[in-house]
Amino acid sequence: MSEGDLAIRLAGSVGTVPQQDWDALDPSGNPFTSHRFLDIMEQSGSVGPGTGWAPAPLVLGDGVAPPRAALPAYLKSHSQGEYVFDHAWADAWERAGGNYYPKLQISVPFTPATGPRVLAADEDDARIMLRGAETLVVNEGLSSAHATFIAPDQIRLFEEAGWLIRQDIQFHWTNRGFEDFDEFLATLASRKRKAIRKERARAVEGLRIEHLSGDALRPEHWDAFWLFYQDTGSRKWGHPYLTREAFDLFGTRMKEDVVLILAYEGDMAIAGALNFAGPQALYGRYWGTLVDRPFLHFEICYYQAIDAAIARGLPRVEAGAQGSHKLARGYEPVTTHSAHFIPHEGFRQAVADYLRQERAGIGLQQEALREMAPFRKG
Repeated sequence: MSEGDLAIRLAGSVGTVPQQDWDALDPSGNPFTSHRFLDIMEQSGSVGPGTGWAPAPLVLGDGVAPPRAALPAYLKSHSQGEYVFDHAWADAWERAGGNYYPKLQISVPFTPATGPRVLAADEDDARIMLRGAETLVVNEGLSSAHATFIAPDQIRLFEEAGWLIRQDIQFHWTNRGFEDFDEFLATLASRKRKAIRKERARAVEGLRIEHLSGDALRPEHWDAFWLFYQDTGSRKWGHPYLTREAFDLFGTRMKEDVVLILAYEGDMAIAGALNFAGPQALYGRYWGTLVDRPFLHFEICYYQAIDAAIARGLPRVEAGAQGSHKLARGYEPVTTHSAHFIPHEGFRQAVADYLRQERAGIGLQQEALREMAPFRKG
């Protein structure tokens, strides 16, 4: 695929691109589009052979100078680990006699966090990359391309390229310059404040909570968290997506980006949540526990994340996919976006019709959720 003197190369691995060149394309500092995170996914075996995620990053350049743009992309043989559900689309496509897989997925594996999906300083280069993705889909006979959890400032690029835009709802906490958790609580209705204080007190009774980052992270912390992650992963997804090695690599290569929150009963870690910190947000990713304790999930995943974001001066907390129970904890509904390129005209029209109906429902749902928000009125 070429564009004048430039060519788009389909690389077999993010690791084939020098780290400094890849990271220079994304000044946002998003931890998940960083070379380190994506390379850890590959090096740990979390993506690659046998996983249904075949790394297929697209890189724009002249072959001499550092690349001018890139797409973190994968050839997918299933729709697991994406958090934007297209199983019904796949089923309809295959009932009509087509092959929905493989498809091109422009995303971060197993990570429903908003971020840039086209890594380019120049919008013209970004447009070239989207045309390149479309060309790859057509030339290779793929059914479609999907970009998920797109940063708000990049949605326009996909709209202008004619991709179908899909909406969904997540719950994010917004830091309005709070000095501490109590200042945040003061923005809630009295009944909600009291409920949260009771939840927090009951959740941590007899426990010690630690926030671990950087050199404070040790192998025994990852050993404990691996048990939590396995338990949650086996219950929610059938099997954990990440390998054990991924966590060791987070601890060595991304330790400054990690905020690992552990709850201890005596000397034993009984629950934990793994977060990543970027310049614009604290991102909650995984949680697990060895005990069934009331409100511990809310405390470790949501309230402690708020504490960490306030301490670090971060603008928001993204607590992962779905979960209307976050609303009562001060997390607000926000719209997330994905974009979809479908070259088959008939199937594209069917999906477009479906998305129009779905979007109306999402809008009504968001209005209802905002009315239920726990904040003080007036």
